[in-house]
Amino acid sequence: MNKRHALLATALATVCIAGLGNAQAAEEKEKCYGIAKAGQNDCATATGSHSCAGQAKKDKDANEWKYVAKGTCEKAGGKTTAPK
Repeated sequence: MNKRHALLATALATVCIAGLGNAQAAEEKEKCYGIAKAGQNDCATATGSHSCAGQAKKDKDANEWKYVAKGTCEKAGGKTTAPK
């Protein structure tokens, strides 16, 4: 049973560490509106015209967004706030 417990403990530790890495990665990104290419948006539009990733119809639509590294959105020509 000791090997089984060690294996389970290792698996649990791996899952916990992986979860922390994902949380840290999310903190280092921000939504950037107006830079996604057609079919490469990350999720729903700001206007709600669709609710899934990959459904952008045209390049650089102001309502479409993509996650980018914090601080790089405006350099890429986008905006960090949704259009009104």
